[in-house]
Amino acid sequence: MAADALTDLSLLLGHQFPQLPWPAATLQALLPRVQLRRLPAQAVVFAQGAATPALYGVMAGEVAIRLGTVDGAVSVVEHTQPMQLFGLASFASGLPATYEAITTRPSRLLVLGPAAYELLMDGVPGFARALMAEFARRHDATMRQLAAARHHGAMARLTLALDQMRREQPGRERDAQGWQRLRTTQAELAALAGLSRQTVNSLLAALVTQGRLRRAYGGLWLPP
Repeated sequence: MAADALTDLSLLLGHQFPQLPWPAATLQALLPRVQLRRLPAQAVVFAQGAATPALYGVMAGEVAIRLGTVDGAVSVVEHTQPMQLFGLASFASGLPATYEAITTRPSRLLVLGPAAYELLMDGVPGFARALMAEFARRHDATMRQLAAARHHGAMARLTLALDQMRREQPGRERDAQGWQRLRTTQAELAALAGLSRQTVNSLLAALVTQGRLRRAYGGLWLPP
């Protein structure tokens, strides 16, 4: 387990913050301060309104970041993919989480609790600045999605949702022409764009007709 955690830690930090050096001594110092969690699909990592006890990194699987309303409706904000972090806002502020985190498939998470966070922030030069830049970028993308949901038409909202999914799945398969395979469903796109499945289906058909998208089993192909 220690070897698995060390490998995951090295991969996550190296991928998320490639501009920083990650010497073996730093990783070894972090190792006893992190945990690995293996969760089935539909497991609650943390609930909306609850305290977030750690910063999480997805090593395998996927975690949906979702907002729930009092009438039971759910809006998906982001699908967190492998080598991405989530949970910082509530964890760093000590405030209740404004969203819930749910696994969408069997997942392996790296858990960086207070001790690991303290070492990274205080003991790794440049980490705090790099972490702030990463989450500022993701916050900006979320705010653009929110603005689209309130002020833009259906096609613009779907286009932004597709762009967000493209960013969330950067390492997906590409064909000889550079088109990127995107794993998603109409239900996931509808939730992310704030549209009905019927509307999404009609808009996707229009994009296919325009040559701006291709359908595939279990997903879509997006142009380069």
